[in-house]
Amino acid sequence: MFPSPPPDLPPDPVTPVPLPPVTRRAVPGMVGLATLLAGLSMLGPFSIDAYLPAFPNIQASLNATPIEVQQTLTAYMLAFAGMVLWHGALADAFGRRNVVLCALVVFAIGTFGCAASHSVHYLWIFRIMQGVSAGAGVVVGRAIIRDLYDDAPAARLLSLVTMIFTIAPAIAPILGGWIVKYADWRTIFLVLLAYSVILFVYCYRRLPETLPPEKRQPFNPRYLWQNYSAIFSSPLFHMKAGIVACNFAGLFLYIAAAPVALPLHLGLGPDQFGWLFIPSVSGIFLGALTANRIAGKMSFARQIGIGFGFLLTAASANLLYHSVFTPALPWSVAPMFFYTFGMSLIAPGATLLALDLFPHIRGTVASCQSFAVTLLGALVAGVIAPFLSHSMLWLAMGQVGFALCALGLWVASRLYHRRRPAALRT
Repeated sequence: MFPSPPPDLPPDPVTPVPLPPVTRRAVPGMVGLATLLAGLSMLGPFSIDAYLPAFPNIQASLNATPIEVQQTLTAYMLAFAGMVLWHGALADAFGRRNVVLCALVVFAIGTFGCAASHSVHYLWIFRIMQGVSAGAGVVVGRAIIRDLYDDAPAARLLSLVTMIFTIAPAIAPILGGWIVKYADWRTIFLVLLAYSVILFVYCYRRLPETLPPEKRQPFNPRYLWQNYSAIFSSPLFHMKAGIVACNFAGLFLYIAAAPVALPLHLGLGPDQFGWLFIPSVSGIFLGALTANRIAGKMSFARQIGIGFGFLLTAASANLLYHSVFTPALPWSVAPMFFYTFGMSLIAPGATLLALDLFPHIRGTVASCQSFAVTLLGALVAGVIAPFLSHSMLWLAMGQVGFALCALGLWVASRLYHRRRPAALRT
């Protein structure tokens, strides 16, 4: 579907597409831009993973029930899913840089409010503020990548962002566990506040505007309705966005269940959540590194097929183990490395294939894609994970189910694409 680069094209950083004269900030190199965009993407996992070990402390401090504390995560995820649907449209209309900077201000205010909350209900409100702003970096970052790069270089940059991004889910629960052990749960949000302020200063100085005014889209109800209707009425969009969403749900199922499953089934304390997160994040990192190295050397279809081979094998092995043996370390968490490795091989190709369905409104497409991922994540956090978290076998069955759904969507998208008239293929 996408042309491969010439054989003599070096796989390392390439020169981005020159920006129009209206941009006064130089575009960072590939590594610099990847670092900046990964820093923005880290707001999400820091906001979720860092405070998971603090659930019992929050419950005791705010005199809340376990369900009320769990709902702080659900409120964040629902707000994230609802607003992420609009970040891309705003970026298409008002520019990438403006949306990112405004979102960082809102996130910082919400984070300060979380640290100052004296009841779980106030914590819900400020978690919603975090949720409506945290997704801007992920959505707008994908649009920026597609503004500057094409095909294999875009896949390399997207995988490079993922590699750097994996720092957050790796250290967030460990850092949160240490903070809870030696300080107060509010300190977690104060550290996150400091990070968001530093990120705002860095983006203000370094983040370029990659969408010139003449390419911006109207921000009016009629035009937005046309764009969203076109995207959500596209079967191919639902299939390709669903691939990434279902694969992520298979991972997020374990993340959302961690506060219950890890202490109950594996006897781990709040400072030992690294047993789950380190294998998972290591797989994401190495999978992204592999995707970066093979970008342009094979088709997206073949790369996605290899990714599914790893992912399904890991999920099946996890299910088989817990069908026969009782939960134990390291066997109950080891398959997560291979699951996330396969997930990272699949994600760049599936993401770019979805974005290119509507190349003139990539920001809006990125929003809709992130909305699908986050909405399913909110369903997992609020309903599926609490229901399955009392059995490691049930969790394994849930992961296999999500993996099979993703595979089914990939196969269906291939068949649907082949049956479309050649003039309508994207």
